[in-house]
Amino acid sequence: MESFGAEVRELRRARQMTLADLARASGVSVSHLSAIERGSASPTLKKISKIAVGLGVPEEWFFSRRQGKGPLERTYVVRRENRRNLNLLYGEPAAVSGYSDALLSSSLGGAFHMGVSEYPPHSENVADEIYSRDGEQHGLVLEGELVLTLEDEVITVRAGDSFSFPGEILHATRNMSDKPARLIWVNSPVIIPKYAVHENKEAQPVKARTANKDRTGT
Repeated sequence: MESFGAEVRELRRARQMTLADLARASGVSVSHLSAIERGSASPTLKKISKIAVGLGVPEEWFFSRRQGKGPLERTYVVRRENRRNLNLLYGEPAAVSGYSDALLSSSLGGAFHMGVSEYPPHSENVADEIYSRDGEQHGLVLEGELVLTLEDEVITVRAGDSFSFPGEILHATRNMSDKPARLIWVNSPVIIPKYAVHENKEAQPVKARTANKDRTGT
């Protein structure tokens, strides 16, 4: 239950929700949510389901399998087969977003989080949007090549290339090649998701463009 409470607290903060926000979204009282997050109360299956709905994730998000002989290994090491699917938090399957994201970090509780994106060939055919967000974005291309759009610049990055930029810069990453591509990324702060989404039309300075909507998950 202590582990479950920590997961709830981390995801709530990543969603930029207060306890009162989650209470309204889940129907679970603020006092009970606070006790759950501290690990001093054991929620019923019904309460777990309500909290999951309030945070916009399936219940299994909170019970990821962690292998290992010791508690530190189980807490801090993420085996490849146990990576968590971040598309569940975005509310967008890979077929909609044009890529699949998996969480490499052991939790969402730090100052940044790390993940891996996999882009199928010609993912630019799936979505035509560019984004901005708070904080910083960093990436390292592991395989294939990607087209990185930063404002009005279109840049091809290939395996071994890396990049870093302020999140407020309008940006998009797409695979326009015939081969799959993989990207390791690190974002700070941990906000999932909190993107301003823009139509990919004429490029303008970031200060002059306004978001059409917010990606806030389900």
